[in-house]
Amino acid sequence: MIAMEKKYTSLKEFYPFYLSEHSNTTCRILHFIGTALIFVILFTAIFTQIWWLLILIPFVGYGFAWVGHFFFEKNKPATFQYPGYSLASDFILFFDLLKGKRKFNPEKESV
Repeated sequence: MIAMEKKYTSLKEFYPFYLSEHSNTTCRILHFIGTALIFVILFTAIFTQIWWLLILIPFVGYGFAWVGHFFFEKNKPATFQYPGYSLASDFILFFDLLKGKRKFNPEKESV
């Protein structure tokens, strides 16, 4: 018998699950790098008006994140089941890490 997976109906409900799927330090670092590069590409495209650079965004963003999941976290990215919540959570985690609200090493976070 296959167990039913939880269905999330809000980002607030989904985010703790997202964090549990990002408990590896290297995975978090790779997510941070990928998201930072998304901003670099976006701003570069806007300021230089080299619009084809925008094509790189999903490859860079997902590339770093998926390496983190498949090789370090050893799980399947939440993007496959919850693309919207997962994308929003990527940016929330990025800014939480940037502001120091979360740690790259989740074991050092106070809950």
